[in-house]
Amino acid sequence: MLTVVLGLAGALAYGGADFYGGLAARRSSTLLTTLGVALVGLVGLALTSPFVTAVSSYDAWFYGAASGLAGAIGIGLLYGSLAIGPMSILSPATAFISAIVPVSVGLSAGEGGGASFYIALAVALVAVILVGFVPEKGAVRPRPLGLLMAAGSGTFIGFTVILIDLSPADSGLIPLLANRMVSSSALIIAVGVLVLGRVLTSRTPKLPGLPQLRTVWTMIVIAGILDVVANVAVIYGLRSGALSVVSVLIALYPAGTILLASVVLKERIALIQWAGLVLALVASGLLAL
Repeated sequence: MLTVVLGLAGALAYGGADFYGGLAARRSSTLLTTLGVALVGLVGLALTSPFVTAVSSYDAWFYGAASGLAGAIGIGLLYGSLAIGPMSILSPATAFISAIVPVSVGLSAGEGGGASFYIALAVALVAVILVGFVPEKGAVRPRPLGLLMAAGSGTFIGFTVILIDLSPADSGLIPLLANRMVSSSALIIAVGVLVLGRVLTSRTPKLPGLPQLRTVWTMIVIAGILDVVANVAVIYGLRSGALSVVSVLIALYPAGTILLASVVLKERIALIQWAGLVLALVASGLLAL
């Protein structure tokens, strides 16, 4: 039961972070917003980690750092695939693969139960596809490169969860701290390359005005805090239960995004997404049992 609660909490917090990060990116830059969220998360974990009992070890830092590198590559490929489109196909495909990779690893390691367990996983995987579906007018067949990037993104994001799961159970928040240190460094390098490219091409980066900048940073801070909450929920969910269960639940993160978009922005939830939300509740109930 605790594992399911933590998995769902992580999914909703990830979805909330994506929502506020997306709003900030609309008013600023996607790359700068992603870097800002990562840095807020890094500061939050650096301030929190000393108060959490932990045993520092090579494995704790190694698996945390490796997960940060995998995550940075996965997010980069995700943005690349969504830029190519169509989002309505590539977004749920990425979410599905990000779940199926760790689920496969967990099941191969001996996780499992009765028939209801496998039925619940199957229902949850269907829910991942439906919840992640983004209604898009005039969507076209995805290009092979877009599909390849989506598959790569889902795989690397799935490996992020696997690597965190491999970290020692007594390592506290150290793996998350190492994760953020590596991913933030990768993003800083990416931003540096982007700025250098703009300077060499004599293009001035478009920056928001001061009032709008304050709003952007407020959203970035909220997204960063939610991201930390999500990561903490996930790592303790992994330590309390099965990798296959937690990974399929956190892949439902679009649910948090669409629910917030419905409440805050009054966006309509598509019928197919409602079906996914219902299946997600059914799967969560079965997994809790």
